[in-house]
Amino acid sequence: MEKFVVTGMENGLRGRVQISGSKNAVLPILAACLLTQDICEIRNVPPLLDVEHMAELLCAMGAKVDFDKEKEIVTVQAEEIAQAEGNYEAAGKMRASFLAAGALLGRCGQARLPLPGGCQIGSRPVDLHLKGFQIMGAKNRQEHGMVELTAKNLKGGEIYLDFPSVGATENIMLAAVLAKGKTVIQNAAAEPEISDLADFLRKMGAEIEGDGTDTITITGVRELHGAVHTVIPDRIEAGTFMTAAAITGGDILLEHAKEEHLKPVIAKLAECNVKTENTEDGLRVYRKGKLHPIQLKTMPYPGFPTDMQAQFMSLMAVAKGTSVITETVFENRFMHAGELQRMGADIKIDSRSAVIEGVEGLTGAKVRATDLRAGAALILSALAAKGDTEISDIYHIERGYHQIDEKLRQLGAEIRREEE
Repeated sequence: MEKFVVTGMENGLRGRVQISGSKNAVLPILAACLLTQDICEIRNVPPLLDVEHMAELLCAMGAKVDFDKEKEIVTVQAEEIAQAEGNYEAAGKMRASFLAAGALLGRCGQARLPLPGGCQIGSRPVDLHLKGFQIMGAKNRQEHGMVELTAKNLKGGEIYLDFPSVGATENIMLAAVLAKGKTVIQNAAAEPEISDLADFLRKMGAEIEGDGTDTITITGVRELHGAVHTVIPDRIEAGTFMTAAAITGGDILLEHAKEEHLKPVIAKLAECNVKTENTEDGLRVYRKGKLHPIQLKTMPYPGFPTDMQAQFMSLMAVAKGTSVITETVFENRFMHAGELQRMGADIKIDSRSAVIEGVEGLTGAKVRATDLRAGAALILSALAAKGDTEISDIYHIERGYHQIDEKLRQLGAEIRREEE
């Protein structure tokens, strides 16, 4: 087991950082490769643990997967599906493993997968996924932590999601592209990752309209073919580095970051007195002056992303005044608050709201990454703290950030790995 040791900065982060491909976009795209016998080439793939786990899952099903980590290219050919079943150990490591269900149903008419794992940030049931599959004619049975799905003939239908779930929207899209007839997903998720999946599926020959809105229409086709696709930049990694510039009073240029994917983050940073400029090379983020407190509520896209809530809590912990953060997406996503309190943050939790009184400064401490984004938040606080901070359980962080320590060092941070 390794840990990060971070020394607080007197001067802000400065320089350029390259934003990697989106983890949350590439995982459903890899699942989509199961829908064709042909070769698919996916570019700008971040060499993350979650990507490796998804590759393991596809291999266990009979696909040939080649991951060139240096070039960040994954090649997949699922010429034959040896078994429409997910390896329990590989699938249990991440939530996105369940996205294979829609692709397997579309390709094979059956799927058997464990209930998904991943960060323990709250209840993330798959009932909306199953509701969509059922409307399309699939039957499901659950026992011993496994979900078994069967469908002789998938048929399109009208599916209303009670909540605009990203995973359910993606899974239903994957099942619908080869289903007979037209499928309409109402109250669909509108995240950029949904549109990226739709773009890839269209390159494979799928007929999809309305992605990026709350109504997506898929007309089933007889078969799909191989395609080459470049994954969009990771908006959460970009947002994290934007917050790093803000908390340290730095000046960072984020290469490849897309302004249109980051509007809610940019808006809230502006309220905090943090400037953002769109340039030819990417987004420039800098702060001159004191941080201002804000009120913030997480919402489905295009609202403020829940995946940026923890990072903003770190930011608000050193903004003079009272800030309030309300979490509406996951009920158990304030676990980082206790770790931030170890560093001197003044945070009070009341159900789904956190009241943060900004303090003059944080101090280094021994803390633990409880989940992916919580770990990123602790790194941000450590950069702004006095002294050294030791962050353990960093495997959570490395599920979603490629070489975050190296990228921070390029910007002037003092961060190193040590054995626990």
